[in-house]
Amino acid sequence: MNKIFLAFLAGILLLTSCSRDRSKPNIQYMPDMYVSIPYDPYGINDKMSDGMVAQTPPIGAIARGKMPFSFPEGLEGYALAKDSLKSPLAVNSANYNNGKKMYAIYCAICHGEKGDGQGNLVKREKFFGVPAFKDRDITDGSIYHVIYYGRNMMGSHASQLTENERWQVVQYVQKLKNK
Repeated sequence: MNKIFLAFLAGILLLTSCSRDRSKPNIQYMPDMYVSIPYDPYGINDKMSDGMVAQTPPIGAIARGKMPFSFPEGLEGYALAKDSLKSPLAVNSANYNNGKKMYAIYCAICHGEKGDGQGNLVKREKFFGVPAFKDRDITDGSIYHVIYYGRNMMGSHASQLTENERWQVVQYVQKLKNK
């Protein structure tokens, strides 16, 4: 009798739950989850003090993982970086190898595999006057400054390389210069 009653009850529940009438909405367990208030990311919102949804960071805020570069762009900043900026990285094979990899990706196309200024773009006459590292009076600071801001025809690579990767490239360029 118990089994028959349970089967009968399960059948009734099954039939009542499968309704073809879609005009009535189903029961919502947490209506706020189903019907949330959509905000336009840059729209107007009367709940915020300035009326906007997106909040701007405070003046002087620094993005997580970023450090400001305190040397200015231009010749004065270049000279100052050349004289006073030193690499914070230890000279080791891990930094050297990653610097070599980053150099091959971003620098060798113009400066050449050996740092002789004979990269593929120079050989194909797309750029002229790319200097060889051994002919230049460069230091860790001057190389980093040029990577960060660019110089002459070379653009900045600050957005492509992290701070650590820039210093690793500096380490590799110094090795190329001294070969």
